[in-house]
Amino acid sequence: MRLLLLSLQKGKDAMKNAFYGALMRMKYIPRWVLMRNTRQENICEHSYDAAVLVHALALLENTRFGGRIDAEKCVMIALYHDLPEILTGDMPTPVKYVDETMRDAYRQVESGAIGQLLQLLPDDLRAPYAALMQPSDDLSAEKRMVKAADKLSALIKCEEELKQGNTEFQSARASTEKALREMHIQAVDCFLEEFLPPCRMTLDEQQKP
Repeated sequence: MRLLLLSLQKGKDAMKNAFYGALMRMKYIPRWVLMRNTRQENICEHSYDAAVLVHALALLENTRFGGRIDAEKCVMIALYHDLPEILTGDMPTPVKYVDETMRDAYRQVESGAIGQLLQLLPDDLRAPYAALMQPSDDLSAEKRMVKAADKLSALIKCEEELKQGNTEFQSARASTEKALREMHIQAVDCFLEEFLPPCRMTLDEQQKP
């Protein structure tokens, strides 16, 4: 009986320590699932790209436009912003935002997924991750900047696909840039003008003095 109880306790402890194992599965979750891709992107790659981009946006906002954005906090939020998709998969934007009913339903699903993932952590580690993983409709300066970086990553993906002759992404590119412009964030406008054009270049073109 004692061995059985120990075995059951060990199983419960393993469940509480499965969070990082779940994170390693991000590489298996594809994005743009309703679109034909010349190269499939996963949420692990996207999260890294969003983290790099939000760091750039925060530095631009602080350095050139007098902002007071916490760049390191932005990076941490970006790294974990798509974690619920480990359980839900990538919900296509046209479906997620088709109307308020669908939007509210997805928020509930997302919140439930976050709760499930947090249960995979020991009790003493949950609070720090919960603070990073709250749904992105939070209007803090840092989460707003992460939202912009998320869209900017999508825009660059559209550019890459169009460069390969995949016109499937033409409409997505136009709507994503429009959404970025309508955010009225100076750092975003600056990035679009100065730093987006080289993303369209070949490696040789980028290396030219």
